Amino acid sequence: MADKGYGTGARLFHWGIAILLIVQIPAGIAMTSEPLAEISGPLFVLHKGLGSVLLVLVVARVLWRLTHRPPPFRDFMPAREQRIAHMTHLGIYMLLLVMVVSGYVRTVGDGYPIELLDALGVPPLIPEMPSVAAAMLVVHQVTVFALVALVAVHVSQVLRHEWIAGNPVLDRMWPPRRRDLGNDHGGGPGGGPGGCRANGHGDDHERDGPSKGVDVDDRLSIP
Repeated sequence: MADKGYGTGARLFHWGIAILLIVQIPAGIAMTSEPLAEISGPLFVLHKGLGSVLLVLVVARVLWRLTHRPPPFRDFMPAREQRIAHMTHLGIYMLLLVMVVSGYVRTVGDGYPIELLDALGVPPLIPEMPSVAAAMLVVHQVTVFALVALVAVHVSQVLRHEWIAGNPVLDRMWPPRRRDLGNDHGGGPGGGPGGCRANGHGDDHERDGPSKGVDVDDRLSIP
């Protein structure tokens, strides 16, 4: 059976978090930029509100991955590259968690409101602790730079496979293309229209429901 890639839940988490990051990182830079001082207030409100949404999504994403086995890497990837990719994905998860938690602690711990949570009636989860908040600001900033670098590596490798090496990988996480539907058993090698070869385990494990007996490290892998 051809590798159908990730299920709907994983794809929604993946692209939801990606879109929020595309908005959040520029907003975080802009809100502290002197030329944009006149709109820094609304940008701070936006950054804090979307950061709260991102915090919930990241925690939910990790819990989802811990209970849903991802599809295996396709066999055109050498074992060494698969290990590197796995560690890169694990690193992205860790950095995402540190980024959102440090952002929350920096804001609430320094006594600043999060307007979205206030409007929803969500009380602060931690007391004010200015010294810890100051340290979390540094952690938050460093983590953002590290995350951008690691995501750049991830994206560059996906594009290298897709555009240079001619290995189809985007369809694992991208919404299925029309030509892929109904062509699971014909076309190129391995049954795929683009010559994709599956590992022999090409079922969509995330779509099949919670996994059993899977190591945590094996679950924490994103495309």
